[in-house]
Amino acid sequence: MSKRKQFLESVHHERVQDFLNFIRLHKDGADPFDLAEVLPELQRSQRQELWERQLKLLQHSLTAHPTERWITGAEEDAGDMEVEISEEQSFFRECTMAVIEGVTIVSTVSVDILQENDNYTSLLECAQMLNCIESALPLSHTPLQQAIHWLFECWWRRDLKGKEELGWTAFLVCLENTVTLEKPVGELRRLCTLREVLLSVDFASERGQQVIDLLLQCFFRPSHIKQEEGKRFLAFLFSWNDSFIRMIHETIKNQLQFFPKTLSVHVAEIYFRAWRKASGSFMEEIESTCIQDLMQHALLLHRNSPVHSKVRQILTYFHKQKFREGVDEMLHRLYKPILWKALKATNAEVRANATLFFTEAFPIHDPSMSSEMVDQAVQKQPIYCLYALLDDPQPLVRSSAVLGVCSVLARCWEVIPSTIITDLLEKLILQLANDTSSPDVRCSVFMCMSIILDNSLSHPLMEKLLPALKSSLHDSSEKVRVAFVGMLLKIKAVRAAKFWKVCSLEHLLARLEMDSPPVSKRIVNLLFNSFFPVNQSETVWCERCVTLIQTNPGAARKFYQHAYLYTAPANIVKLMLVIRKCLNVCIQNAGDDEFASSNKENCTMLEDVLSVQDTASMASLLEILVILWKSVQKSLMANQDAFKYTTSKFASVLPQYLKIFQEERCKAPLILLASLLPASSVPALSKVMSHLRSLKAGTAVTAYSQSVECLCSWGQISHIVELIENWLVEAVPVRQGDEDTSGKVHFDGLEESKPDLGLDYLDYVLLHPKTRDCLFTLPLDQIRPLHKALDKWKSLLFSSLSGAEVSVAVIETALRAFIFHGRLCIHLQHKVSVLQ
Repeated sequence: MSKRKQFLESVHHERVQDFLNFIRLHKDGADPFDLAEVLPELQRSQRQELWERQLKLLQHSLTAHPTERWITGAEEDAGDMEVEISEEQSFFRECTMAVIEGVTIVSTVSVDILQENDNYTSLLECAQMLNCIESALPLSHTPLQQAIHWLFECWWRRDLKGKEELGWTAFLVCLENTVTLEKPVGELRRLCTLREVLLSVDFASERGQQVIDLLLQCFFRPSHIKQEEGKRFLAFLFSWNDSFIRMIHETIKNQLQFFPKTLSVHVAEIYFRAWRKASGSFMEEIESTCIQDLMQHALLLHRNSPVHSKVRQILTYFHKQKFREGVDEMLHRLYKPILWKALKATNAEVRANATLFFTEAFPIHDPSMSSEMVDQAVQKQPIYCLYALLDDPQPLVRSSAVLGVCSVLARCWEVIPSTIITDLLEKLILQLANDTSSPDVRCSVFMCMSIILDNSLSHPLMEKLLPALKSSLHDSSEKVRVAFVGMLLKIKAVRAAKFWKVCSLEHLLARLEMDSPPVSKRIVNLLFNSFFPVNQSETVWCERCVTLIQTNPGAARKFYQHAYLYTAPANIVKLMLVIRKCLNVCIQNAGDDEFASSNKENCTMLEDVLSVQDTASMASLLEILVILWKSVQKSLMANQDAFKYTTSKFASVLPQYLKIFQEERCKAPLILLASLLPASSVPALSKVMSHLRSLKAGTAVTAYSQSVECLCSWGQISHIVELIENWLVEAVPVRQGDEDTSGKVHFDGLEESKPDLGLDYLDYVLLHPKTRDCLFTLPLDQIRPLHKALDKWKSLLFSSLSGAEVSVAVIETALRAFIFHGRLCIHLQHKVSVLQ
């Protein structure tokens, strides 16, 4: 007997185990028995017989073990029989579940191989019976429930009789899953294929009302809004019912404030897809209830509203679709009753909003007009509206008008007459760029010029007009200066003109020297290739550096302070080394034979430009060395090989630099340079300490700050502490009857004590986090002598308050010492508590 015959006969309630064995063979991928191959080979009468037999088998199984007994099982009062009955009941339940699974599998395969003239009434009854029981299946049989839902989905796809009921079940389950699952991508695809099921359900019916909340919840979920299948499904929902369109729109409006801005574009796409697919009353409802309502809100909402920017994003999406058929006509029709009124509204914010949308959607015209009439309409709109908006009394409206005019000119340069273009640009450049009443308007002009420059057709005219803006580099408002330099960067990027013809190099360097980082960084970016041409040799870099120094030393320092932002750290280190080489050449040319023998360099380098006697240039080069090193210090520390090589190069020449460059302006950068090198490679400690000892009380902080930081970086702050302590101890007046118990030998007249200068040093150390942290890395035994010295001055202050004769100068010093004693005590207390 063939397998087909055996399988057909096994579908009977008396041969259930045989039937289940065939199902197991079908599920076993290693076995050759496959229902997808067996069923197509059956004759039409055999297929009909198979469906009738499986219907009877399913009916018998459900009669023998009804759904009421699937969950709890039979309950008996006899305690000893309870376990035996529950086990038997469990067996029958599992057998019934296996039969249902087998019938589901056979039915699913049968749906796929149905032919045109097949009588599938029995198969339909099986599917309907499964539809009645699927919700009663135990949770442990969820895969079986999913298989039944797949059967219903296949039934709907084949467009078979009775598809409405079965498709509804599958649709409802998929809908619930997409709302409850965290990652519903697979369910979304299935839901999208079943979306037509919804059209078979009346909106006002019980079923329709049942799914409204679930459908609206789909508009809450970013996964639905972002996914392609989700967008298709959500756009389709607009075609169910007019009333439901209003509910969807209200739901989206309520949720819009909670959506991130990135989601607004996807929402706009859903609206647009729904409008494109709609027709008749649905299109009218979408236009009036949704799109025009959004237009109204976009015009009337405050700009600080959390939804204004998102509503604008949605409408901007529609404006960008103007090339699509029907969009121009729709925008013209919907904007007509509201936009022109808003442009003349008394409220400035409404006028500003209307200006943005008018210029963004420009030209707003009826495409049914002839091309000549369209041209006339396009030319009239800027004449009668744009000019008026640029002259509006409110700065907010003028700023919006500047943005709008620039975007219109960039998009419609070929359409607008050249006289109007010139008039508009002259109004922007000559009038609004100098609007003294509002820096926002001036800023808008320079920011929006970049939009026009994106259109290459504008470059010849812009090249003639832009030099009139050169004085704006020195605008009193920082954001205007930032926008102006941003415009120069745009000019350079699109090669619209030579930026130095718009604003001279002299003015750019002057502003670079004095301006704040937001402006100076942009100027460095603008001038970077001119003074740091990375595609040329290092010698050229050095020559440009010297040129910049000699042109404007302050601007040179600012330039190299921000240079690391626009090139690799390796290039910065190369420039440092070539500056070192340049300094060595200058020393050699000065006739230092000893130095020349140990540091031979190319003597042709800038020999006619620099010399050791040029103190200003030498000091500037040394300052730039320090600036460059600090800008890439972290990168150097991360690359130990480069760090060792660089430090060895500078450590070998630093002693000679200290010997040659004796001017005060050169000493400060040299000490800072020394502080950047390891202490072991720089035998300059005595020179730094002698510099600190030689200063006088009242010296400016800049005279000793570098030296203090240098010693801190070398880990030699104990020398500063000892110097301060010695000065304080030696200068404290000895009262009659007091004896010196410090154990130190004093030599009068050998060195002047400077307690006030010592307190200045201590003030600097405690004030700056880096030096303060370095101080409190010392052991407490090295800090206590300083604490005791301050305590002596505190005692002296107390005795003066008791009537002792003490000079005013000493009292002032004692008062300062008392203050520092308190500050030191607080820091020491904190250190002890941290250690504990």
